Amino acid sequence: MNISDIMQTAPVIPVLVIHDAAQARPLAEALVAGGLRVLEVTLRTPAALDAIREMKQVPRAIVGAGTVIAPDQFDQAIDAGAEFIVSPGLSHRLSERIIDSKVPYLPGVATAGDIMRGLDLGLTHFKFFPAETSGGVKALKALAAPFYQCKFCPTGGISAKNAPDWLALDPVLCVGGSWVTEGTLPEVTERAKKAMALKG
Repeated sequence: MNISDIMQTAPVIPVLVIHDAAQARPLAEALVAGGLRVLEVTLRTPAALDAIREMKQVPRAIVGAGTVIAPDQFDQAIDAGAEFIVSPGLSHRLSERIIDSKVPYLPGVATAGDIMRGLDLGLTHFKFFPAETSGGVKALKALAAPFYQCKFCPTGGISAKNAPDWLALDPVLCVGGSWVTEGTLPEVTERAKKAMALKG
């Protein structure tokens, strides 16, 4: 799968901060049961890499690593089985390494300059981050206009309440959010089902 395929698998990509790897597989099973197959495990905790390994065992799950900011983290994520990479920003050193590897990649952008640097690298799919504090829907609508060839996954401040506003934008293929992981596992599955229904 390429990054476009991954972004179009579901309207919401759960952004997961896992502190206990033992919780990873049951959480992944609950999300996949609700239809959310693409899972982004952020590399913010010591348990993250083990969580990726655990989630990879869940049938139909597409597991990636988020908050990747350096080449060594990229190597560790791939060794753990990550199928795609998400970074909070865009740097040439990291981007070139990932692009050369052919691993699906979603770098973060917040400005026109960021997007232009991404285009220079041959990238057209980006994470708009942090979405709400970077100007929200109006900002992305304005940014997307001159970059008609680009597609986005807004992340940061996205909720069940405002996700439909983001998903209504043509350049937005999906959104990233953590709200779907709140509550018990049965509640997570129900939240996932509701998230799947956000974009027909």
